[in-house]
Amino acid sequence: MSNISFMDKLLEGVEVEWKPLGEVYKFQYGTGNTIPTIGGEYPVYGSNGIVGTHTEFNSEDAPVIGHIGAYAGIVNWGKGKHFVTYNGVICKLINDYVMSKYAYYQLLKQDFNSMAQSASHPFISYATLNKVLIPIPPLEIQAEIVRILDAFTELTAELTAELTKRKKQYNYYRDKLLTFDLPAGQAGDGEVEWKTLGEVTKIQRGASPRPIVRFITDDENAVPWIKIGDTFPNSKYVTQTKQKITIEGAKKSRILKKGDFIMSNSMSFGRPYILNIDGAIHDGWASISDFGDKLNSDYLFHYLSSNSVQAYWISKINSGSVSNLNADIIKSLPIPIHPLAEQERIVAILDKFDALTNSNSEGLPREIELRQKQYEYYRDLLLNFPKEKVEA
Repeated sequence: MSNISFMDKLLEGVEVEWKPLGEVYKFQYGTGNTIPTIGGEYPVYGSNGIVGTHTEFNSEDAPVIGHIGAYAGIVNWGKGKHFVTYNGVICKLINDYVMSKYAYYQLLKQDFNSMAQSASHPFISYATLNKVLIPIPPLEIQAEIVRILDAFTELTAELTAELTKRKKQYNYYRDKLLTFDLPAGQAGDGEVEWKTLGEVTKIQRGASPRPIVRFITDDENAVPWIKIGDTFPNSKYVTQTKQKITIEGAKKSRILKKGDFIMSNSMSFGRPYILNIDGAIHDGWASISDFGDKLNSDYLFHYLSSNSVQAYWISKINSGSVSNLNADIIKSLPIPIHPLAEQERIVAILDKFDALTNSNSEGLPREIELRQKQYEYYRDLLLNFPKEKVEA
């Protein structure tokens, strides 16, 4: 069945009216710029979704539109009784010819952000919202559209919940396989040798040539300059950089090779990345290298990513006078050195979980991406109506 025939059949013999949102909703700003209470039973919505809880509510089963700031125009569904802060707009349905969920799906279609006033501090006004036109088919048509779109959103929600479970499972098995419960240096059953990271790797802090602007260049033969902005959430590798520095600048920095590790020693400290390129790092990074004869690279990555290691970094910083992850702390980390064959076995298990939970080309993330595209396709198909008779 073609797209046109599907819509023709759905709309056969019916009229579609276009109404301004001001006749569908009464818009009202929420209350308070910050979360009034933490620990209440009702979710608190700001400009971009849930930001806390409250003991009171000021809206129920209704959309919330981001009112001000970077998220102005973002639409969320306020499920059940909830509290909306001043950063959000409460949408109260005032007519019975529109289903609440249908109107919500129509709100999602709107590009409210482009309608925001003031580029420096954007905000959405009542006047702007009131004038936006949406199509209103008969209630039975609205109900069918909602049924179809709800099925897609429910499936995506189920897949997302499953992904959350799998991530917890991955974290559990990663920590189970990699946990260190023996003092550093104790061999246990003889199969695991405990060392500190500084004993089996070379750990160095990065360095910055100054002033850095003198060394930034567009020369394609220059050295990649690795910055925090060149890394991405859930990524394992650094594959490219936005900037390069001159050969002279690289000599004043810390030059690393493909396969070396880097970790931020300040912001979001302790998150490991593997270099998939040669490059130079500034003093906001620490590097880990020269471990090939003792450690499998993927084993080291899983280990450094574990909750146990992250907790170790935090404990060391909180217990001392330092405020960042310095080289001495990194060197002190106890690490279990399994035989390389055992490291490879552990990696094989954890890589399967990692692919299932983090890969964009397979597993649940890929399935969720496909379902989202399918939902968006049908949403656009079902919510677009002819508008020839509507006056400007």
